[in-house]
Amino acid sequence: MIKYERDGGGVVTLTLDDPGQSANTMNATYVAAMTAAVDRLEAEREQVTGVIVTSAKKTFFAGGDLPTMARATKEDAPALFELLSTIKRDFRRLETYGRPVVAAINGAALGGGLEVALACHHRIALDAPGTRLGFPEVTLGLLPGAGGVTRTVRMLGLAPALTVWLLSGRRLRPAEARDHGLVDEIVSTPAALIQRARAWIVANPSAAQPWDREGYRMPGGTPSSPQLAAQLPAFPATLRQQLKGASLPAPEKILATAVEGAQVDFATAQVIETRNLITLLTGRIAKNLIGALFFDMRAVNGGLARPEAEVAPARKVAVLGAGMMGAGIALACAKAGLEVVVKDVTGELAARAAQHERITTTADVADLAGCDVVIEAVFEDPALKQAVFAEVAPVLAPGALLASNTSTLPITGLATGVERPESFVGMHFFSPVGKMPLLEIVVGERTGDEAVARAFDLGRRIGKTPIVVNDGRGFFTSRVIGTFIDEAIGMLAEGVPAAAIEHAALQAGYPTGPLALADEVSLSLVQRIRRQTAAATGPAFVATPSHGLVDAMVDEHDRPGRAAGRGFYVYEDGKRTTLWPELAALVTAEGRAVPFPDLKDRFLFAEAVDARRCLDEGVLRTAEDGNVGSILGIGYPAWTGGVLRFAEQHADFRGRALALAARYGSRFEPA
Repeated sequence: MIKYERDGGGVVTLTLDDPGQSANTMNATYVAAMTAAVDRLEAEREQVTGVIVTSAKKTFFAGGDLPTMARATKEDAPALFELLSTIKRDFRRLETYGRPVVAAINGAALGGGLEVALACHHRIALDAPGTRLGFPEVTLGLLPGAGGVTRTVRMLGLAPALTVWLLSGRRLRPAEARDHGLVDEIVSTPAALIQRARAWIVANPSAAQPWDREGYRMPGGTPSSPQLAAQLPAFPATLRQQLKGASLPAPEKILATAVEGAQVDFATAQVIETRNLITLLTGRIAKNLIGALFFDMRAVNGGLARPEAEVAPARKVAVLGAGMMGAGIALACAKAGLEVVVKDVTGELAARAAQHERITTTADVADLAGCDVVIEAVFEDPALKQAVFAEVAPVLAPGALLASNTSTLPITGLATGVERPESFVGMHFFSPVGKMPLLEIVVGERTGDEAVARAFDLGRRIGKTPIVVNDGRGFFTSRVIGTFIDEAIGMLAEGVPAAAIEHAALQAGYPTGPLALADEVSLSLVQRIRRQTAAATGPAFVATPSHGLVDAMVDEHDRPGRAAGRGFYVYEDGKRTTLWPELAALVTAEGRAVPFPDLKDRFLFAEAVDARRCLDEGVLRTAEDGNVGSILGIGYPAWTGGVLRFAEQHADFRGRALALAARYGSRFEPA
């Protein structure tokens, strides 16, 4: 695991290289190897002039051993304490070794990997495309527990350590990491990495960590210093504001660990850090997050739902429609190295998408000759979509993949207008394309496996996480997020104050309030989708109080959403300000006293019950797709581990769902 080499000048290079994995992690193999390496360093102290820690992998060090962490129970707490104490003891032995120790960071150093580097006296990073440094633990419901909190706070001070590194979960490029204090130097080649490390060792024979030097003072002061003491009360208030009122244990524990650890000696701070990490590790929320964002994500990206079909990679992509969505799709494809042609009805519209040298824009269908993929991103009208496919079909490469970016229209119906329905698939991107990581691939009744495989491979190539779902109105994501919005507007129609609705969703962990989200989506689109659904469903369609409220907003008060500058919210210069004061006057129902916990659960359960129906009906092919899709695509609270895992891990999902059904309607009845 750790190759030990001492050269003629006494410099020892410790090369991390786990023989059983493609990346180094803080597993049992590592722990034993690091103890052995430090033992040998101490035995050979008189022959050693310095130490370089580097990696033989493409990455420096990937972090903690998540499979082991995910299995941790409260009964494992003593063993976990011993394990973490061993890791920290070896780091402490390394940094107090009495010889200069340099981290030669040749790739990504995240979580535990950055903690390895922080136990060295000097950090030099390779400025390569994949090099990122950071503490993503907070996004997995954890904290950096191998000295990360303790060392970062002592190196930078409380406020910078918390805001830039520990609470943000950011993954910084080498230059950013240098600017924010955890990287000392940047080099451009692997050879220069080792050369600079050796040069620094020669120049700094008496290196020590700042907190081990005489006269050390924590940057910005300790919590007992008057200036910082005056600022401390704002820390939890700011955190609560950032969390939008949601109560999440990881950021709260990180804040507590940092502040408490800054008031005591280094060894005691390490113990505080260990205990708080074990509390998180053995809790439910960390398991939910690791389950979704590590295991489910790995399965989805690894092709769990991809058909086993051999297909050629995409070469040239045509994008039909140069609106915001079409331009975003084109840019994503171009950045991945694909040749892209964007077509719109006029050259002026098409030119909006020309943001990259690999993109050609046109109004002439002949310019799409030879494209082996076409992605349609025009207005949500079935006749228009079928017309644009019919127009371009004659010039495309033989067997070209035909994809529609529709968010709600059934793919099977759209495919009736093309000559090769087996090559027709839905590729539902999310806006803005450049930021949203999810791609929902929709399989129609006649879509072939090769088309699905080609769409999946294209999605992975452009950096998306592709879930594969079967056809149905709204598919999975649009259908389930529709229940979230409909539940909120239904609450409003019941007489629940709009502010309470928004706060309940935020405190449940949703990133955006549902009424604000409805404005973003546009109430006119919500209305149009509902009318299309009603027409397709016929007499079986059930109207709800929310429908009348949406109609009143759009048809009577001309408040269709954010794009128009007026919706549930008031907008000034395009920015959301306050809820529309006249909302309460629209509600004819008498105000209903709904317990605040019920408001939160109505959102969580409405989506969870419908997602389970999607699985039962075959719209969802796998639970993993549902969990990942709900978090990445529609903002289901990540702490749940995904919309289906929420139901699985709830102490009494069925009982609570039936209680909600009795109070608020049969839509909450579980399958």
